[in-house]
Amino acid sequence: MTKAPALLPEGLRDRLPAQAEAASRVTRALVDAMRSHGYGRVSPPLAEFRETLGGDDDRQARDLLRFTDPVSQRTLALRPDITRQVGRIATSLLKSAPRPLRLCYAGQVVKLRASQLRPAREMLQVGAELIGSDSVVAAREIVTVAIDALDAAGIGGATIDFTLPDAVDLLANGPLPVAASIEALRDALDAKDAGALVRLGAEAYLPLLRATGPFDQALADLRAFDTVGVLTARIDALEEIAAPIRNRVNLTLDPTERHGFAYQSWFGFQIFVPGQGDAIGRGGGYAIPVGEDEEESAVGFSLYPDPLIDDGLGAEDDVDRRILLPLGHDPALAASLRADGWQTVAALTDGEDAKRLGCGFILGPEGPIES
Repeated sequence: MTKAPALLPEGLRDRLPAQAEAASRVTRALVDAMRSHGYGRVSPPLAEFRETLGGDDDRQARDLLRFTDPVSQRTLALRPDITRQVGRIATSLLKSAPRPLRLCYAGQVVKLRASQLRPAREMLQVGAELIGSDSVVAAREIVTVAIDALDAAGIGGATIDFTLPDAVDLLANGPLPVAASIEALRDALDAKDAGALVRLGAEAYLPLLRATGPFDQALADLRAFDTVGVLTARIDALEEIAAPIRNRVNLTLDPTERHGFAYQSWFGFQIFVPGQGDAIGRGGGYAIPVGEDEEESAVGFSLYPDPLIDDGLGAEDDVDRRILLPLGHDPALAASLRADGWQTVAALTDGEDAKRLGCGFILGPEGPIES
């Protein structure tokens, strides 16, 4: 039997009413939480010129879904991430805006390829960026805003896993030089491969593999490892960042984790929730290119709630607030019901079945009647 052709490309999908409504509720809750902290919402376009989305990073440029613009004849790309777009807005249209500049966003992004843990190529990204500072105070704010947003959307049981993206560089360029390349050293640490560290002649880094896990113990292990104090400022900063959220989420530390932190500067974090194998969010400090030889510091985070929405986050049973309006109903009464939060479904023929149309009520002469 011939297999029917796929209706949509692999990794793309339709969102039916219940799921689309849930996504809308979750998005609104997340964005409203960010706006309550003073983050103004921006909405960049789905597609841009390839060079503004990919920059000078050849690997990232290869991951863009590209096509030719018939108007400009230039190469466009669908955005795989909104953070870079927010940086562009901040350093162009809002370059004269007072700093720190607080912006938030929500929208769909499209990946060229899916991952095993996350097979979808199109996904919802919601996030916030604090531009103009990557200080400890700014980092503490952005992590707190992320937790407030999770709470507002009903996402509980979160774990924040901190990392130090530049820790290996500080050590390798300081007290613990290695003959091998720093990239090979990073790979071995990221893979938690003790054998690879030995083969690289980097046995001195083995204690870093133990400085991973529950936050307080891992931080203590990291302090014990850092005998010359090259990481002291980083360790102290993590303690300050974690202080306001200690009683709100679980905290862990993996100082050499690199997955998803290619652009983070001195600190980063991932957000995990029960039942999800992959992180549902990540953030940290980074730098936005300004012209050819300048940068602007920033901190931010991005959330990817689609897997949680698929599991029921944001779902509501509308039947108890959905009412069938019979033929000849009073339009003013119907309008007042909608103003009161009802969903009205107008009958097109006599004898419409309210339950079949998902309505828990029918509008009768005296008002709503349970169907």
